[in-house]
Formats: sequence, structure tokens, C-alpha cells
Amino acid sequence: MAAAAATPASPARRDPAWQGRLFWTLAAGLLLWPLLVLSEFRPWVLWSPESLKPTLNFLADFVPPKLEPDFLWLVARETWRTVAMATAGIALALVLAIPLTLMSVRVLSISGLAGRMAAGPAVVRAAVRWLLIVLRSVPELIWALVFVRVVGLGPTAGVLAIALTYGGMLGKVYAEILESGETDATKALLRNGAGRLQAFFYGLLPQNAAELTSYTVYRWECAIRSSAVLGFVGAGGLGQEMDSSMKMFNGSEVATMLLVFMALVWLADRASSWLRKALG
Repeated sequence: MAAAAATPASPARRDPAWQGRLFWTLAAGLLLWPLLVLSEFRPWVLWSPESLKPTLNFLADFVPPKLEPDFLWLVARETWRTVAMATAGIALALVLAIPLTLMSVRVLSISGLAGRMAAGPAVVRAAVRWLLIVLRSVPELIWALVFVRVVGLGPTAGVLAIALTYGGMLGKVYAEILESGETDATKALLRNGAGRLQAFFYGLLPQNAAELTSYTVYRWECAIRSSAVLGFVGAGGLGQEMDSSMKMFNGSEVATMLLVFMALVWLADRASSWLRKALG
């Protein structure tokens, strides 16, 4: 008995699926390796003397952070501008997303109640869905670069960039949420003579309001992060000031703005969690 207990278990007895897991692990490695080579992924370069010394010198400038009153007032003003830019962008995105959502949701089509949707509404629905694809497929950073050329440097470019990209995202997800829920009440309203807006407000919206609001709040939180990144291309806000400090190799200013931005993201996360609980 002791000898049998000391004998190691066979691989099949230890894990019946070990061969399949080993195969898929090796297959994933074989697929991942050429991708890493193509992307020139070389993390060991970070530890080379040519990279390590300037990196350590730059990080050493982070301590201590700059806490002068004039600079803190500048950071507070740009932080508030970042929040305003994200909020205004989400508001414009909603103005764009809500009508596109109503036009792309199949359940609100009166002609679709009988089964096959009529040719006209089907073409409009397909065109709206393609428009949503175009809007969300272009990153907000690219839109910001375009609008900086059109309207100049400043938060206006960032607001428009967030509005277009997030309008496409919100429209797509809103449509999926509305179509995946219970639609019997909406169809009953349409069959009894209600209009599309009436069917939406009294049929679809009440049962999906919590999920729609939760996703909107989440996107507002993401927009705050995006607004800081857009500042690096001249769209204003905290990101633009951080970009200027990094170009001047002023690590103490960068450290202060990073701490403030982390606090801002934490506050946005807490606010979104509170709203989800209040609506849930």
C-alpha cells in the first residue's frame, strides 16, 4: 500500500484533459510568437543602459511633486476643464445616439410587426447601423487631430471628438440593450395604434432604463480618461498641461498632475458606482 501511494499518478489520472490543454497552450504560443515578432515587442530594451539611465533620471525628478499654490490652482482649473469637456462630449453623444438608436431598433418598426420589414425602413435601418459603425470605428484621438486642424487648439476639438466616437458606441449598445429585452409590451402598443415614441417611452424604456443609465455613466467615466489623453494632441484640459511639462522634462509637475488625475478617476469611479446603486 505504501509503495502504491508513493507511485506518482499518471498524467491522465491527474488531469484527464491535460493533452488538450497542452495542445492549445502550444498552439497559442505558436500563434502569438509571430505576432510579437511582427510588433517588435522587445521588453528587455527597457533594462538596457541606454534606456534605464534616462528613465531613472526622469523618474527621480518626480520627487517631490510640485505643490506651489499658483501651480495647484492651474492644475485645479485644467482638471475642472477636463471634467467639463468629458461631460459636454457625452451630452452631445447622447443627442446623436438617441435618434440613431430609435431608427436602428427593429422592434420599433411598424412594418416589421408582420414579419419581414419593408424595403424603405430596412434600408434606413441598415444605413444608420453603418453610420454607427463608422463613428465608433474612428478613435476619438483621430477625431481630435482632425478637429484641432478645423477649430484650432482647445477643448472644443476634444468635445467634438468624444461626441462622435461615443455617439457611435452609445448608439450601438443602446440598440442591443433595447432589442435583447422583452418586447411584447412594445409590439402590443404598436399593434394598438401607438406611435414609435409612445411605444419607446411606455414599452421599451421602463424595463431597460437602469441598464441604459448604467452604461451611460460608465461611458462618462471612460470619457474623463479619454479627455486627458486628447489633451496630448492639443485638445486642452489636464492632458495638454501634462504634455507641456513632459516636453520640458519637468517631473515634479508631471507627478502632481498624475496624482490629481488618479484622484479624479477614483472620484469618477465612486460617483458612477453610487449612481448604479441608486438606480439599481
